[in-house]
Formats: sequence, structure tokens, C-alpha cells
Amino acid sequence: MRATAGGRCGLGALLLALLLIPAGVLAQAGAGTKIGYVDMKRLIDDAPQMAESRTRLQREFAPRDAKFKDDDARLAAMKQRYDRDNAIMTKTDADAMKREIDALERSIKRGREETRAEFDARAAAERDRIWRLINDAVVDYARANGFDLIVPSPVVYASPRIDITDAVLDALRRAKPAAGAAP
Repeated sequence: MRATAGGRCGLGALLLALLLIPAGVLAQAGAGTKIGYVDMKRLIDDAPQMAESRTRLQREFAPRDAKFKDDDARLAAMKQRYDRDNAIMTKTDADAMKREIDALERSIKRGREETRAEFDARAAAERDRIWRLINDAVVDYARANGFDLIVPSPVVYASPRIDITDAVLDALRRAKPAAGAAP
């Protein structure tokens, strides 16, 4: 029994010591430590470089989208003509038109899949490029303003007093002309 009571006492002392260590460490670092918080999702969503990137990608892929719309209209017209004239066509002509419709459907589907894959790859590359730019802007802001630690989102709680997200967004907006150029 005595070993168990002593073990509990020792365990209690150990737990108390473990609880006090973080408080001591924070007390030592507290006075001169400058900590900030940044909402990375908001930076990515609101950075002008990201908006410009989205617009550039939409412009780049707009001609392909227009071609798909034209192909869809041509396919719809072919299907309508097939449905309307199928009964009066010869079997050979009807089968040939059906094959042509099927081939066009496959071509459109394949083209859309290829375009989607290329778009996704380009969008990912742009996000990576802008992520690095945003991360560099956070680090530059932190260094310029004497921060010791910047905590990115998500966090359980961060006081608005230490939130530097708006300041970093302002820095990104000022850097937009130089950073907005294509890689």
C-alpha cells in the first residue's frame, strides 16, 4: 500500500511540475516576445495576385470553352436532325449519322477531360506560386515589424489585436504590379 501512495504522490508532483513548466517558459519569453496571427485562407482568397491569376486563367481557357459550346450546339443539331429524320433515312444513312454523333460525343467528352486536367494543373501551379509569394510577404512583414512568431490559421483562438492579416493584404496590394506578371 505504501508504494502505491508514494507513487500517487510522485505522480502528482510530476503532473504539477509539467503544468508549471509552460507557464514559466511563457513568463520568461512574454515581456519581449511579439506574436502575430495571420489567416492564410483569407490571404489566399483575397490577395489581388490570386484574383488576377483566376482572370488570366479564364482568359487563357475561354477560346476552348467557346469551341466546346460550338461543338455542343452542333451535336444538339445533329441529334435533333437524327431524331426528326431517322424514320425517313435509309438504314445506312441513319447508322452513319449515329456513328458521327457518337464520335462527336466522345470527342467532346475527351476534349473536356483534357482541358479540365490542364486547367487544374495550371491552377495548381498558380496557387503554388502565389502561396510562396504570400508566405514571403508574411515573413517580410514579420521581420520588418519585429515579430518573433507568426501563427497561421487555423488556430482555436486569436485576438484581433495580434491579427496581421489586413496588414499583409495591404502589402500584397502594394506589391501587385511587380508580382502580378506571369511567371
